[in-house]
Amino acid sequence: MPKNSDAEKNNPCLKEQELSYKCLSKNNFDHGKCELYYANYNNCKEFWNKVRADRRAHGIFPHLPDVADRETIKAEYMRTKPI
Repeated sequence: MPKNSDAEKNNPCLKEQELSYKCLSKNNFDHGKCELYYANYNNCKEFWNKVRADRRAHGIFPHLPDVADRETIKAEYMRTKPI
């Protein structure tokens, strides 16, 4: 099955999503064993939804940054986030 070429562009949490699916498959779909993967995926979605909303509010297009810029944006957030 060919991979969707735009999947990473449209879903900044693709890696986290795939890891949660892989965990479910590995653990016979026991959701309790994959809670950390879900939490990581949900944190990722929350972060990128905030980035998307902020860019939209400031008129920055595209609302979701390019794949190449995402690591820089995450690193900047981690450097400046309040403790």
